[in-house]
Amino acid sequence: MHNDNEKFTPVQFLRRALIMLSVTFLAGILAYSGGLHERNQIMAAAVFVLIISATLLFWNSRLAIAFIGIAVLLGGNVLTLEQMIRSAELDIILFLVGMMTMVGVLKDLGLFTWIIQLVINMKGMNGKRFIIVVVFMSAVMASVVDEVTSIVFILALIFQVCDTLKIKPTPYVMVAVIGTNIGSSGTMLGNPVGILIGTKAGFSFHDFLVWASPVMFVSLFGALFVVLLWYRKDIALLTERLEARRKMQLGLGPLVRIPYKRGLVILISAIGLIAMHHTLEKLLGIEKNTLLIVAPLVISGVLMIWRSNRARHYIETEVEWWTLLFFMMLFSVAGSLEYTGVTEHIAHNFQGIFGSNPKILTPVIIFITSIGSAFVDNIVFVAAFIPVIKELNSTPLWWALLFGACFGGNITAIGSTANIVALGMMEKRYKSHVTFFEWIKIGSLVGVVTGAIAAVMILIMMPFMP
Repeated sequence: MHNDNEKFTPVQFLRRALIMLSVTFLAGILAYSGGLHERNQIMAAAVFVLIISATLLFWNSRLAIAFIGIAVLLGGNVLTLEQMIRSAELDIILFLVGMMTMVGVLKDLGLFTWIIQLVINMKGMNGKRFIIVVVFMSAVMASVVDEVTSIVFILALIFQVCDTLKIKPTPYVMVAVIGTNIGSSGTMLGNPVGILIGTKAGFSFHDFLVWASPVMFVSLFGALFVVLLWYRKDIALLTERLEARRKMQLGLGPLVRIPYKRGLVILISAIGLIAMHHTLEKLLGIEKNTLLIVAPLVISGVLMIWRSNRARHYIETEVEWWTLLFFMMLFSVAGSLEYTGVTEHIAHNFQGIFGSNPKILTPVIIFITSIGSAFVDNIVFVAAFIPVIKELNSTPLWWALLFGACFGGNITAIGSTANIVALGMMEKRYKSHVTFFEWIKIGSLVGVVTGAIAAVMILIMMPFMP
C-alpha cells in the first residue's frame, strides 16, 4: 500500500532508484530490439516506463520524476512545447478542476452527511441489507461525484456503524471499495479514466448511460453476490448486533438534522446539465463535448461567486493540484509515444498477435488492462493504451478499456486511488491494515467475475454499437 508519509533508509532509496533506472534502461533496449530504432522512439518509451516505475517505487515522488521525464523529452527534442501543450489534455484537467470545486461546495453544504444520516435512520436494517446499501450507495455516489469523495463519505458511515456495534471494519471497507471501483465506470464523472476515454473516443454522457451504466449495474450484482457469500459470517454477526441494539431500543448513532436541499438541488442541476450536453451542443452548433467541459466550470464559477468567502479555500484545498499536475505530465509523455510512432508500432504488433476481430480483442483488452491496472495506477495504463485503441479503431474496444481499468482496480490494494485512500483511513483510525494476500483473494475473485460479465455484455451489445 502506498503511504503518503513513506520514508526510505539510504539503502532502500538506493536499491529502488537502481531498480527504476535498470527497468528504464531495459525498456530502451527492448524498444530497440522490438523494432523501434529511432532515438526519439527509444527515449519516449524509456521515459514513459520511468514514470510507470515511479508510481510503483516512489509514489510520493512520482510528480517530481514526471517533471524530470518531461524535461528530458523537451531537452532531447523528442517533444516540442506545442506538442506537449496539445497532449496535456487541458480540457480534461479543467473538467476535473470544476468537478472538484463543486464537490467541495457540496461537502460544505452537508449533502453527504445527510446521505449518511438517511442510511443510519433506515428501518429494519440487518447485515445483508447493510451490505446491499453500502455496495449500491458506493457505486452510485462514485458515478455522480468521484471515487475519492465517495469512498471518504461511505467510510464515515461504515466507521460509525462498526464503532457503534463493536465489529471489525475490514469486510465493510472492502465492500465499499469494490462498489466504488465498479460504480466509477458507470458515467464520465466517476473516474478520470472515464472522462479521458470519453473525450478521446468522442463519447457523450448519454453514450455512457446507454453502454456503460448497464454493464456497471449487472457487474455490481455479480460483485454483490460474491461479497455476500465471502463475508457471510461477518454479515451474520452484524445482524446479531443490530438485533441486540434494537431490543434495547438503540439506533446506529446520533441523528442530526442537515439542511440538505440546496446541495441536492446543485448536484441534480449539475448532473442534468452535463447529461444534456450532447443535445445542447447540437442545438447551439458547438463542437462535440465542449459543453461537457464548460458545465462544471460554469457551475463551480457561480458557486464560488455565491460563496465568495470560501472560494479561495475550494480552489486551494479541494482541488487536487498535485494529482492534476501529474496527469498533465503523464498525458504529455503518453503523447510523445504517439508523436514518435511508438503506439502505431505497438498497435501493429498487437494486431499481428491477436488479429483485428473485436470479438477476440475485447476479452483480451479487458484482461490486459485489468492486470495492468491492478499493479499500476489505472490512469497511467489507460494513457498508454489509448493511442493503441485509436489505431485499432473499434468502438467496443474503448468500452473494454474502460471496464478493464476500473474493474482491475479491485484486484490489489494499490489498484486504484479509492483503495489507497480507504486503507489509509482505516490504518489511521484503527491501526490495522489489510495484507496483500488478504486483499488479492477477494479482489481477484471479484475482478474475474466482473471482468467476465463486462466481456460477455460488450460482446452481446457489439452488433448494436455505432
